Amino acid sequence: MQRPPAAAPPRLSLRGIRKAYPSVVANDGIDLDVAPGEIHAVLGENGAGKSTLMKIIYGVAKPDAGELRWAGRPVEIANPHAARALGIGMVFQHFSLFETLTVTENVALALDGARDLAALARRIQDVSQRYGLPLDPRRLVHSLSVGERQRVEIVRCLLQAPQLLIMDEPTSVLTPQAVGKLFETLRQLAAEGCSILYISHKLDEIKALCTMATVLRAGRVSGTCDPRRETASSMARMMIGKDLPVSAHAEAAAGGEPRLVVAGLSQKADDPFGTDLDDVHLTVHAGEIVGIAGVSGNGQQELLYALSGEAPLAEPVPIRLLGAEVGRMHPGRRRKLGLGFVPEERLGRGAVPNMSLAENALLTAHRAGEMVRVGLVRAARTTAFARDCIERFTVKCGGPEAEARSLSGGNLQKFIVGREVLQAPKVLVVAQPTWGVDVGAAAFIRQSLIDLRNRGTAILVVSEELDELFEICDRIAVIAKGRLSPAKRTRETNVEEIGIWMSGLWPGAHADAMPAPTGMSHAPD
Repeated sequence: MQRPPAAAPPRLSLRGIRKAYPSVVANDGIDLDVAPGEIHAVLGENGAGKSTLMKIIYGVAKPDAGELRWAGRPVEIANPHAARALGIGMVFQHFSLFETLTVTENVALALDGARDLAALARRIQDVSQRYGLPLDPRRLVHSLSVGERQRVEIVRCLLQAPQLLIMDEPTSVLTPQAVGKLFETLRQLAAEGCSILYISHKLDEIKALCTMATVLRAGRVSGTCDPRRETASSMARMMIGKDLPVSAHAEAAAGGEPRLVVAGLSQKADDPFGTDLDDVHLTVHAGEIVGIAGVSGNGQQELLYALSGEAPLAEPVPIRLLGAEVGRMHPGRRRKLGLGFVPEERLGRGAVPNMSLAENALLTAHRAGEMVRVGLVRAARTTAFARDCIERFTVKCGGPEAEARSLSGGNLQKFIVGREVLQAPKVLVVAQPTWGVDVGAAAFIRQSLIDLRNRGTAILVVSEELDELFEICDRIAVIAKGRLSPAKRTRETNVEEIGIWMSGLWPGAHADAMPAPTGMSHAPD
């Protein structure tokens, strides 16, 4: 009698994986199987151990205990080179790119052997266009927005033709159209036998894409499920152990004073690949949240630099902060007037990686927290402020002395947002407030912004999450090719209209304001 063929072993098996750091146990006895052609989600709150587990699989971190099996045989993955040799590729949440190199040069570093850079540039352009992730291979990485850097990471990984593809928050700063294109690519890869480990806090994406999910809580597996048979609420309960909070957003009070006024701001981009700002007009009043939507790379970065003071203007007039002409003021003077600022890039601009949370609090909150007296740092006050931020915003970390780089992306984001909110600024400019943050923490951050607005702060939010903007904003504008649309009351518009505006097609817009046809259009299909 002929025996039935033996079932193929999982492409990747983890058994009893444990990883502990001095202040936390990141992974505690984790088991996980990923079959060939399976799109497998890993869910959990910020700090649940997801990214650590992925780094172990990719050879960035070594487990303290447990076993990894690849196609049924035990393996030790010593480093990322060994992981790539096996056929494992990874798209990191925190980008691993050299800012002073071009897109092509960054991609070449991840590929083995000598490379013809001109031929590689053509491949990058072809692959990026085919998958709806347009890139200019010649651009220096430091000139790219966060969304564009995310595309570099994804395209670099796709060029390696991996057998197991790990994606850690790959769609955080992609447009819905780009996400749709990416999902088509991932489904095709899975159909061809590639296994995919997918981390995302966007539960609707998990339901649409994944066929299996492993849920982590506090470093342990709390359950598994088929996302297609679950609701977003049921998966959230598995992740956080309770129902999701709902933001309470009442109508903004009318008649608040104009606190941030941008009047005819035109500014040439410093970078030849950047976007020039063209006659930008915007007013944000006390007690309201104004949102700016837009496809990444359409002038958001240049506008944020101008508002924060990182790119001072030739004239003071185009930007007024609480009545003062601040166009030529540096960031410190603007903060002294009452400006708070959350940049889109957490590590490097929002926080210094190798400095402690207390030291990072000192950098922007020293005035509000009275942390400096006669030129000397008051360490007790600095530590107390950081501890208060950690507690109020439920930041999972080793305490005020923990280095910023030791935190998960979502927890660092909570700390940076909390640091600015606790200063009670008169004007707060926030970029991508919940990028990479879990569903529970995202709801908390959004409610914190609404509460701050209710206390009279004027808030400007730049985000590529349309659902987020509609949830928290009183008015929404769109930026396209460096031009800004009129701001429309949220209750008087919808996602479809804002999506069309993101292509530059708002009433009264100049025809030449439309983004170049690079596949980045956000108009609904």
